[in-house]
Amino acid sequence: MGALPAAVGLGACAQWRALVSGHPIIAEGWGLRPELVAPIIESPRRMVVMVPTPEFRRHQLRELPRAASLGHRVSDPVRAQANRLARDHLVAEDAVRAARRLGIRVIEVDGSRDAAAMAEIVADHFSPYLSRRHHET
Repeated sequence: MGALPAAVGLGACAQWRALVSGHPIIAEGWGLRPELVAPIIESPRRMVVMVPTPEFRRHQLRELPRAASLGHRVSDPVRAQANRLARDHLVAEDAVRAARRLGIRVIEVDGSRDAAAMAEIVADHFSPYLSRRHHET
C-alpha cells in the first residue's frame, strides 16, 4: 500500500481529490477530521478512525521519548504536558463522536494488541477493497 505523510484539514483533502492511483492510500494525522474526509470517500466503510485511549497515550509519554517531547522550551513543562494530554483527549473524543455520527468505524488503541494485530484488524476491515495482490504485499 502507498502512504501519504501526515496532513491537516481541508488542504489535504483537496490534494487527495487530485490523486489518481490504482492502489489504496493510507493517510494519517490528527487534523484529518472524519467530517472532512467522509465527503471524498465512496463509503464510510472505506475509512477507519483510530484513537488512543487516555491510558495508552500516557503510556506513550512514559515510554517513548519522541511522544513526550514538547518540541520547544516552555516555562512549565509539567503544565504544558498536562495541557497537551487534555487537548489530545478532547480531539480524540470529538473525532470518535464525528466518526460514529457518520457511520465510520472507530478502533481504539489501548496497547493490548501489538502492531501486527492492529494491522490485521485494519486489513480485515479493508479486505473487501483490497485485491489479493495488494493484501499480500
